[in-house]
Amino acid sequence: MNETKKQILLHFKDFVDRVEDLKYLSEEQWRSPIDKGQWSIAEVIGHLIPWDEFVLRQRIPYLFKETQLPKGPDTEQINNQASVDSKRRTKEETIEVFIEGRKNLINAIDNLEEDLWTQDFIIGEVELTLFSYFFSIAEHDEHHFGQIQRVLRLV
Repeated sequence: MNETKKQILLHFKDFVDRVEDLKYLSEEQWRSPIDKGQWSIAEVIGHLIPWDEFVLRQRIPYLFKETQLPKGPDTEQINNQASVDSKRRTKEETIEVFIEGRKNLINAIDNLEEDLWTQDFIIGEVELTLFSYFFSIAEHDEHHFGQIQRVLRLV
């Protein structure tokens, strides 16, 4: 297996495990904001759900096609709806929905042909590789998990 593909898959699988461990949080911890005036842990995890779905349905199938990529969603609208959904869902439901979606994304990444990992593609005006694209998602995951870890040390 391509080493960059392996690295991405390891991150995504590890991240599923770390999110799964959040099921042990108390309801108070789960609903605690990551900082004053910011999202709760529930909302942070919840906002990853629609973005994984977007990558799975609106990016991966189009990355190496000659057609233009579908237009990206309105970030603020997606995040606001994810916040509302996360407040409505139970902790267990949010974690379950996230894990199911992330596992679908992992499967899609795993099924990408090996030779695609050395090819470039363009999103907008930016030239990317599969590694650079998925690495940016991994960095986003790590940013948010760092926020979660900081707030849990304070609670």
